[in-house]
Amino acid sequence: MGVPPPEPRRALSLGAGAWPTREWLPGAAASWRVTRLAPRPPPVMFTRPGLFVNRLPEVCVIPMAVSQEHYGAYHRLSDCVEDSPPEEEEEQLLVHVPEGLKDSWHHIKNLDNFFSKIYHFHQKNGFACMMLSDVFELVQLLFVVTFTTFLFCCVEYDVLFANRPVNHTQPCGSLAPDRGKVTLPDAILPPPQCAARIRASGWIIFLLVMAATFWLYRLGKVLCNLLGYWEIRTFYTKALKIPSEELCNRSWQEVQARLISLQREQQMCVHKRELTELDIHHRILRFKNYLVAMVNKSLLPVRFRLPLLGEVVFLTQGLKYNLELLFFWGPGSLFQSKWSLQPQYKRAGARLQLARRLGRSMLLLGLANLLLCPLVLVWQVLYAFFSYTEVLKREPGSLGARRWSLYGRFYLRHFNELDHELHARLSRGYKPASKYMNSFTSPLLTVLAKNIGFFAGSLLAVLIALTVYDEDVLTVQHILTTLTLLGLVVTVARSFIPGEHLVWCPEQLLQCVLAHIHYMPDHWQGNAHKAETREEMAQLFQYKAVFILEELLSPIVTPFLLIFALRAKALDIIDFFRNFSVEVVGVGDICSFAQLDIRNHGNPQWLSQGRTEASVYQQAENGKTELSLVHFAITNPRWQPPPESSLFIGHLKEKVQQDAAQAPPAQRLLAEAPFSTSLLSDEGPSSVPDAFLAHAIWAPQAEWHLPTHPGNTASAAASVLASLSCSQLLQRSSPLLDRTSICRSDSTLHGDSVAPPEPCQVPLTRSVVLSEFASAEMSLHAIYMHELHHQQQQLPGSAPVESLPAQAASTRPSEEHSEDLPLGGWEETEEASQAQQQEREKR
Repeated sequence: MGVPPPEPRRALSLGAGAWPTREWLPGAAASWRVTRLAPRPPPVMFTRPGLFVNRLPEVCVIPMAVSQEHYGAYHRLSDCVEDSPPEEEEEQLLVHVPEGLKDSWHHIKNLDNFFSKIYHFHQKNGFACMMLSDVFELVQLLFVVTFTTFLFCCVEYDVLFANRPVNHTQPCGSLAPDRGKVTLPDAILPPPQCAARIRASGWIIFLLVMAATFWLYRLGKVLCNLLGYWEIRTFYTKALKIPSEELCNRSWQEVQARLISLQREQQMCVHKRELTELDIHHRILRFKNYLVAMVNKSLLPVRFRLPLLGEVVFLTQGLKYNLELLFFWGPGSLFQSKWSLQPQYKRAGARLQLARRLGRSMLLLGLANLLLCPLVLVWQVLYAFFSYTEVLKREPGSLGARRWSLYGRFYLRHFNELDHELHARLSRGYKPASKYMNSFTSPLLTVLAKNIGFFAGSLLAVLIALTVYDEDVLTVQHILTTLTLLGLVVTVARSFIPGEHLVWCPEQLLQCVLAHIHYMPDHWQGNAHKAETREEMAQLFQYKAVFILEELLSPIVTPFLLIFALRAKALDIIDFFRNFSVEVVGVGDICSFAQLDIRNHGNPQWLSQGRTEASVYQQAENGKTELSLVHFAITNPRWQPPPESSLFIGHLKEKVQQDAAQAPPAQRLLAEAPFSTSLLSDEGPSSVPDAFLAHAIWAPQAEWHLPTHPGNTASAAASVLASLSCSQLLQRSSPLLDRTSICRSDSTLHGDSVAPPEPCQVPLTRSVVLSEFASAEMSLHAIYMHELHHQQQQLPGSAPVESLPAQAASTRPSEEHSEDLPLGGWEETEEASQAQQQEREKR
């Protein structure tokens, strides 16, 4: 059944200084609505030959249209008439730039590419570093291909291994066998003979032609990037007033603030007069937000159950590249440009046809990967050999080190979180995660490792002693290989032997990990000591050897994942992009989760009860929307969130103040900071932010005289949060901190101040200090919100709330406990309330 056509375009009165932002609302009655008001952009002057007009953007409002054909929770996304003139008209329009705005920064057509270049230019430290990186990448490719060809065709290995004698020309001119030392020139063939070997092999010629074609393509791309890098350098120097030599000393927040200020002068985006921090993040992270949402909703087929191995996660750089090629920027992708989803993907009527088309694209891409598999596999093996062989020889235990997996980076990433923010956060969590993973030991493996290490170490000690006594032992065949293998066996065996002073405290270590990674499944709570939890953690925090093995297997596995596993998800992927894409004026089509909209994507069990209308399908998993909103508000303190998000932040502030009033004073928690941080640090006492984190985690265990209840950790975190004077969430207009007074208490709950430890003696810039405290504050919020979520799950009748009508959700957050519950819907047990009352009377 067809859908009635939209009504004619009509005007929408919003006042003199406001301009609407459109948003698609999936639900039982799909519709567009105005989400927020932005300052009205100024008139843009356009002319054609013989015509002068004063053109203002128009508002497109489409009435509600209910789809008669829906699939589960998916609903139709109606198309909308373009706000801007068609491309044919835009090519004929001439933009009149006021006098004084004669630079090329006015009306930039591809703001996604422009803002991304600005961000990467800052993160990669300027023009010289970026160009050198590109040039050396070309040199590395040329070196690998040339050196590999030389090793295959230009070396006489029988001579090098002394399997046959070498004929040297004697001074008298006669030829006689010489069994002396073999030199490298003796094993290298002359150039004519080497060239003849290359010409005789058709496979080598084919591979060289393919490598040369790819190298020329990369060369052209580097030359194009050269012009782009120089343009961005000019933009930094002239528009942002940041010289190249000062780029390393400027934070991204400062660059972002200057971009927002420059928009008011030069109108880089003509659809909006004012840019916000969220607009810039949407431009830079448009596609990454989609991938984060797809991982969060378990839409990508990356989990598999294999015999003997159990459940494994497989997501590699090669598979990620193919997904981006398929969805975002490849031929036949879902996006017709970098900022606009193709119109047919916004309509539910063609979903089956589009799913078949996407399935064919996946099949063709999988077959292409299968054809290129030998080439890519050879390159992966060669690159891994040249990259890791020397490291393995020098540090055999390096393969036993861990790293955050690619799946873990998507699973743990907030919406609208930039790369450097994610990298810094996961780097802070590296040591706690390593301690947690190393705290698990197997008694059987420990006994085996001790004995294997003893025998291998004994043989290694004897061989080392012999080489010290007489270095000719090194000339014995395979003696160096034996030494290397024995050293590797000893290193691997030691990795299975627990530390002599290891303390078994998995729950506290996992809490410390959570403070930095901000996400963990609900069933980890209270089960940190179980092997299943460690195995799931290993999927996020994998061995480096596993990472290398997965990348080597990627050319073989990726084609089959595209052809079989991903094709089965084609219809779900089509519905995902239709239901979770919204169009924002001046930004384009973005993932709706990236709007941080509590109303449409909040979870009732993550402090959003009574403020969200989202169904189970529309809710983000693991509190992703709520935690992402808090993270973005802390890292961008000048950002003004939408009304629903502001209400959520205000309620979170109230809840923190309530719990802080029931917790021990913050100065008592911070008084033992060196002791607690020493438990979590290898180097002893840590910095002031780490002291805050340590006591939010360890205070419930240290306060052994308090009645034990689930709210102790949340109360400790709330107490420290309420005492942070550098809070960027609870105090949005707080002054910048002085180096001499990093933190003071402004809490009026207890009437006294907190005296934290002395700040680090290393001179820090103000932005670095604020960044560290913002990171600590977000970590405390993560612990606090997870504790409250755990309490909410333990309450009777705490099943997930289905989507409510808008009026009902706004008027009655809970029918059963509407009088007793605070804004967030938490209910304290009677025993916990009495215990807290007794503690307050004692104090």
